[in-house]
Amino acid sequence: MVEQVVRRIAERIFAEAPDGWSGAVALCRVAGRGGSLSGGYQGLGEGKRGHHRAGLFSEFETLAQAIQGGAVRVPLTMEVVCDPSGHYALVAAAGPISGVPPFRGGGFEVVLDPGHRFVPSGFRQEAGTAPPAGDPELAARRLRDYLARRSAILGRPEQLSPAASPAAIEEAEHRLGLPLPADLKAMYLVADGEDPRGPDRSLFANACWLSLESLVRQHLEQTVPGCADPDADWDEVFLHADPPHTVRRCAAHPGWVTFAMANDGDALAVDLAPARDGRPGQVIKYGPDLPDHPIYVADSVTSLLGGYLDRLEQGAYTHDTRRPGGLDLWADVYEDEAPSTVTGAIPNPVLPGLQEVHVNDPAGLVDLAPLTAATHLLRLRVNSGTTADLTPIGELPVEDLRLTVDGADLTPLAGHPALASLDLGSIGQVDLTPLSTIPNLHGLDLSRADARDLTVLAGLPGLRYLALTRRQWAHLRETGSTPATLAVARLAGEDATLTDVLAWAAGLGLDLAPVSELTGNLRT
Repeated sequence: MVEQVVRRIAERIFAEAPDGWSGAVALCRVAGRGGSLSGGYQGLGEGKRGHHRAGLFSEFETLAQAIQGGAVRVPLTMEVVCDPSGHYALVAAAGPISGVPPFRGGGFEVVLDPGHRFVPSGFRQEAGTAPPAGDPELAARRLRDYLARRSAILGRPEQLSPAASPAAIEEAEHRLGLPLPADLKAMYLVADGEDPRGPDRSLFANACWLSLESLVRQHLEQTVPGCADPDADWDEVFLHADPPHTVRRCAAHPGWVTFAMANDGDALAVDLAPARDGRPGQVIKYGPDLPDHPIYVADSVTSLLGGYLDRLEQGAYTHDTRRPGGLDLWADVYEDEAPSTVTGAIPNPVLPGLQEVHVNDPAGLVDLAPLTAATHLLRLRVNSGTTADLTPIGELPVEDLRLTVDGADLTPLAGHPALASLDLGSIGQVDLTPLSTIPNLHGLDLSRADARDLTVLAGLPGLRYLALTRRQWAHLRETGSTPATLAVARLAGEDATLTDVLAWAAGLGLDLAPVSELTGNLRT
């Protein structure tokens, strides 16, 4: 069965091959119900690489099931290599290994510590100390007024669940292990959320007000911190909400208690763990449509309701009679805008609110000095071009940095308190010694750098992710300098085969012997 499926994959690769191809690689990882497919055709000229069609993935799923004798229980990485002579070969390996797509530098990654998670910097932010802004009596009154005005516009009463009892609220807090804001509790003494059988279920700006039971269940099922795959977020940065330092910079947090949920998964939550300039009980928005930043909504549900009442008073809404409950405010009480990001060139002028800059195709050396005005800059990526002076970086709260240095040394980065991930290229040799003084550096890609002394890496106690070329990894191995703290390692470059990767992984202490190998020829 395995041989038949591999031959079918090879036949498809041959049938879809473009003119002039000299070889092809198809790399697929199947894990449970998902996976990835990469690779392509070789020999098509500089910068050209024909890609495999998406339908090939289903063939690899069948191959994975054939190799494992049924359902895919263990993640499986499979590589099929072909050439125009008709020769093809399969190598398959099970375990924590995956291909890296070209837009992320290519190569392979292996997970050395599957239990490790990269914790977002928001968990380390200074906590707020201000008192809550909510007023329970005012919140209850505003909720009743809001419901009455909506009912008058819609021509029917809102469909809400009966009020929760004080005992039910106390029980919910006990299960949460958190005290709910007083003004939110006052709302539940008016009604226990929207009736799930109602036609609209979008009381809070197209989000359904959850019952206490749903609130507790959703919070207990929420997964935080970090992500499911330890190799996914080594260079991830979460940006500030507006205003900065009000909401912790993370995708989710144990102190965020969702009380309203939209159909798309975005949620309104009360924040019980605000950042330095926030208040407990403030309302935030987060969810799948906001992967890199939460949104600050209001200082309390009391203020949120006040904003809704203002919109109704001003007539700033649309009543769509074609659908049940079709009442839409013209604008949310909050502005749903992404934090400031610039792609292209460094802007002139540079505004203080700038948080993320991607410099593409600059002419000559890139002068970073203007960026000192961006006092909230968290990510800087100079994707092409070089820079000769890193001094401005030392003055900024940059957490993720990608650039190529030309004659510059790394001394300005010494002791940088915020830098967590660095993707470094160089023209000429560069001394890595200053990196040993950066306290929060956990991710490092040196595959584009000519490092003077890679043995420095053994002295980086917080290093969890490292990307190097085959030659650089060999040097670490020969000198006994491979960092002992790594959770994820990457073999950079697009020329390595899966067989090469298995030998490299063995040098890191991973036993990833092939689970299936075979060769064949379509001419026979």
